[in-house]
Amino acid sequence: MKFLTDVEVAELLDWGSLIDAIAEVMVDPAATAPMRTLHAVPVEGAADGALLMKPGWITGEVIGVKVVTVYPDNGTLDLPTVQSGFLLFDAHNGSMLGACEANELTARRTAAASALAAKYLARPDARRLLVVGTGAVGSLAALAHGAVRDYELVEVWGRRPEPATAVVETLVKAGVNARVCDDLDAGVAEADVISCSTGATEPLVHGRSLTAGTHVDLIGSFNATMRESDDDVIERSAVFVDTRDDAVLAGDLAQPIAAGRFAPTDIEADLAELVSGSHAGRTDQNQITVFKSVGTSLEDLAAARLAFG
Repeated sequence: MKFLTDVEVAELLDWGSLIDAIAEVMVDPAATAPMRTLHAVPVEGAADGALLMKPGWITGEVIGVKVVTVYPDNGTLDLPTVQSGFLLFDAHNGSMLGACEANELTARRTAAASALAAKYLARPDARRLLVVGTGAVGSLAALAHGAVRDYELVEVWGRRPEPATAVVETLVKAGVNARVCDDLDAGVAEADVISCSTGATEPLVHGRSLTAGTHVDLIGSFNATMRESDDDVIERSAVFVDTRDDAVLAGDLAQPIAAGRFAPTDIEADLAELVSGSHAGRTDQNQITVFKSVGTSLEDLAAARLAFG
């Protein structure tokens, strides 16, 4: 059995191969992603932790499960709030094939799934990318999106200038023409593609600031209280998702649904439908598009299968 660290996972998941691997598994008829399970874990003297398990398999090939812990008070212990691991098994006989740290795997597959959607939803002539958020996915999202579009400029916005500067420095070292965005509304208005990966509970991207032809990538929110866009963004856009059932539970869609400004039936297509060609994606240059992702175990499985060879 092989074990991979986050550093080793990063080295094994180049963007082109990972984007292709996710595309392949999303349309594989043998691939299955059952419902995830979530459990509260009591913690004495602190906020409850959470244990999340996300299984998936490809019949006749591999089985995988990602196990995630979320401990809200870990900041006081100088530990990450979210930590995870992944187990891979042989689907023929159940033998364990490998295990890995999964923080890097999760961040990379998240960014790669958004880049895959952008292949179909961002304008072919998109040249300006705005990254909103300075967490683990921020710089990775810029690199992943750069694998599917030739961006001339990447701007990075954060609530605090120091982390935004750090992300920009990382991107510049990777050969990206990047700079800090000081005015978010102006950055939104000037961007061709906007990729958001934050823990926001109040909208950061407003529909009033969007210009025709923009593609908006919403990564951060995963429950009904979190959102990165306002109702106007969703109402003005053709909306696409990674998976329908989970995406409508995140605040970017759940809140406009509750306000009567959007309906689940308004979703244009999911990621599998985009990849398979059953939906054409962007239909004209002036259309505003949104891709709302919350993550699926099939993306984790695709990344793990690629990493373990």
